[in-house]
Amino acid sequence: MHAAGPRPRPRPATLTRTQFNIGRALPVLVMVLVVVADLVTPDSERLDRLLFTVPALAAATWSVAGTIGMGLIAMVLRALLVVARGDPVEGELLASEGLILGITAASAWVSSVRTRYERDLAEVTAVADVVQRVVLRPLPPRLGRVELHLLYVAAAAKARIGGDFYEAVQIPGAVRIMLGDVQGKGLGAVETASVLLGAFRSTAYDAPDLAALADRLDEGLARYAAWDPESDASERFATVVLVELPDRGDTARLLNCGHPAPLLQRGTAVTTVDVADPSLPLNLAGLADSRHHVEEFPFGPGDRLLLYTDGVSETRDRAGVFYPLEERARQWSDTPSGQIPELLHRDLAAYGAGGLDDDVAALLVARTGEAEPPEIPR
Repeated sequence: MHAAGPRPRPRPATLTRTQFNIGRALPVLVMVLVVVADLVTPDSERLDRLLFTVPALAAATWSVAGTIGMGLIAMVLRALLVVARGDPVEGELLASEGLILGITAASAWVSSVRTRYERDLAEVTAVADVVQRVVLRPLPPRLGRVELHLLYVAAAAKARIGGDFYEAVQIPGAVRIMLGDVQGKGLGAVETASVLLGAFRSTAYDAPDLAALADRLDEGLARYAAWDPESDASERFATVVLVELPDRGDTARLLNCGHPAPLLQRGTAVTTVDVADPSLPLNLAGLADSRHHVEEFPFGPGDRLLLYTDGVSETRDRAGVFYPLEERARQWSDTPSGQIPELLHRDLAAYGAGGLDDDVAALLVARTGEAEPPEIPR
């Protein structure tokens, strides 16, 4: 699985292509079947009237020119069938040909509307792809002594971005990681997530520690709210977990701002990384004295840390039971790190009673033995 970027909600691409191909073939298939059936059945059956449906069926998948072409072919076939039966050309044939022509004209208009809508949708999708690359940039598979394996699924159908967000950067002497979840859904949540991502990218390199970084994230939200008071960002809070992995030594530092506790796997043992004094979610610091407690714990070669949002831990089955993430992590303790995101995705989709109805983000952080060797110039 490629784990270096956000994963949109899975779409049945093969099924969609199959449906499209069937739609393209259906008008031709109808014409063939009508001609064969009309020739082998008694003249009284008059199955050639079904040719009226051909241009209407073509409008669903064919271009305007293709729809008109299908309609004209249907007109020719009906005329040939009438002549083959020896029916008089005047009267009913002329009326039916006029009817097919009218249906063809209406179908061509429908086809033009459909193609214009598809063109607009393609442009919007292209914009969404650009926004995805700017707001939620793909993560590198490795930073220093850290491997990164990401699962990201937006809840909204066809969406590329949701209220969950992530980022990882390599600073001198360490790797810093952020994963968070904005309260609520929709464009307001995306806006707040983009503000926090921008604040992290601009301050992660020079903030002296995780506590200072958390303060600057809060300040970034406050500045944005002051710049645009009508923005949803001023009303929303976000839970965030910040992780710092020094290049030297086998330790990790973690600061949790109201976020679900990450899971630490060491060998076959899986435990939660609980913080003795968790911080408030971002944008709620004004409700109490703001203080940040950074938890430090061993994190050596072979250890793995799973960061996730509540879209993972709060997925429920039909009985209302939450997804047993810790149990699954133990079962997958021997599974290669690169396979975990896809495995988790499939398991969540199968476990959820109604599929995945919330944004889902999970980032598996694995410590390797040695730093990645520098690239040799060619």
